[in-house]
Amino acid sequence: MACLTKLKQDIKFIETAFSPTHDRFQIVSASVDEIACRFIGRNGEKYVIQASITETYPSTAPIWFAESEEGGVAQVIEKLCDTAPENYSILRQICLLVTELCRLHDLPIPREIHQFNGLLAVKDDGAAAESSEDDEDAEEDFHYEMEDEHVEVKKKDEFDGIDMANLVTLERLKQNQRQDYLKGSVSGSVQATDRLMKELREIYRSDSYKMGTYHVELANDSLYEWNIRLMKVDPDSQLHIDLNTYKEKEGKDHILLNFTYKDTFPFDPPFVRVIAPVITGGYVLGGGAICMELLTKQGWSSAYSLESVIMQIAATLVKGKARIQFGATKVASQYSLARAQQSFKALVQIHEKNGWFTPPKEDG
Repeated sequence: MACLTKLKQDIKFIETAFSPTHDRFQIVSASVDEIACRFIGRNGEKYVIQASITETYPSTAPIWFAESEEGGVAQVIEKLCDTAPENYSILRQICLLVTELCRLHDLPIPREIHQFNGLLAVKDDGAAAESSEDDEDAEEDFHYEMEDEHVEVKKKDEFDGIDMANLVTLERLKQNQRQDYLKGSVSGSVQATDRLMKELREIYRSDSYKMGTYHVELANDSLYEWNIRLMKVDPDSQLHIDLNTYKEKEGKDHILLNFTYKDTFPFDPPFVRVIAPVITGGYVLGGGAICMELLTKQGWSSAYSLESVIMQIAATLVKGKARIQFGATKVASQYSLARAQQSFKALVQIHEKNGWFTPPKEDG
């Protein structure tokens, strides 16, 4: 929270110093996620430069992009990437960016940069004083640090409750979206993309995910298609026993689900189907579609989280007494998207006409 507050303050300072009408360097738009700026060259040429502020900021520097490599912009951006950790803050990054661009174009450095440097000097003095006070208490607190060593390791491996490997995935998705935007080949919708990014981030933070109840993989690195490996179900269920047998017989320890999303998500539900293994019961239809009102337009709500949907599917499989069909014939085991869509469409038509059956409370 403190980091976010500090970032907001720094952005506000930058926006105040370099307004959209500044004669040399302009902040076009700014948020805690990204900053778009414009450098004005000697002859009025304009260079648009953008920064993406990652989840790991300020432990890592913002990632910079430029619409054009002309005017030495790419060379300057490369310097920003190679800078030392003490220069990762957005204030220092802007200072370096403007200073290097002005030097490259043989232009005077704006007076606002001198204000930045003065502010940074004050901040550094304050940080040094704080560090000195901390050193005095270091020996006294040493035994506490040893006792909490496992906590420290967790902090290094995670940021904001998300494993570093998953943070890399989120950042890669974010950069892919930006590149698609710059190329004019955007897929999906802004609304669906934003919601799916939020859902994936929350899943990476969730206890159920971290405990291995399920895993999420992006099919073909697409945000709009997820493969969910359902690893754990009710331990008192026959399906749990079947999963253990499945592991012994075939070396597989999960039920593989596929989620696909439309551009209209979250106002339309994902289409969900079982890919493997072949299941009897559990409200699983031909082709692998799942009979659940929640997954239809009538039963869906945009307020549902995707983790809650995953957990509800796991509960529904158990409630419906799902069993793994061992020794299924090759033809029977060929679940396919086309068959799943066909059976699900027929299911929806039947229930639109006759309504949905709600089991008694004693049945769960």
